[in-house]
Amino acid sequence: MDIRKMTEKDLKQVYQIECNTFSIPWSLESLSSELNNPLAYYIVVVEQEQVVGYGGLWGILGEGEITNIAVSKEFRGRGIGQRVLTGLLEYAQEKNLHLITLEVRESNQIAQALYIKNGFKPIAIRKNYYQKPTENAVIMQRSQS
Repeated sequence: MDIRKMTEKDLKQVYQIECNTFSIPWSLESLSSELNNPLAYYIVVVEQEQVVGYGGLWGILGEGEITNIAVSKEFRGRGIGQRVLTGLLEYAQEKNLHLITLEVRESNQIAQALYIKNGFKPIAIRKNYYQKPTENAVIMQRSQS
């Protein structure tokens, strides 16, 4: 498996993962515009020319926000989410982003465990942040040296 920066040619596969993972997926146009956003960094994990996972991060003024991490359903449980998160955190360190924040569904215990294992701590609850179904978001944060 290879991990690399996301390109235009990855968009259709990334969009498919997005649609299969999230109840309100980002549009193909939104994902495409992120490739031209100077504050955004997106990576993909590829196995035999198939995108099996991706993630993104926005960075500004020394802080980063992980926008999304998703893995194809048939590839979950193989450490791909960890690879994506590691890639984003390495980029954040290169760019001197000292504080990384993200939101995760309150019911997504698997993702929360991954984030906690990587030094994130829950700092707040954002009530009814998610829709379809309506659910709270756990805001998690990690400081980097």
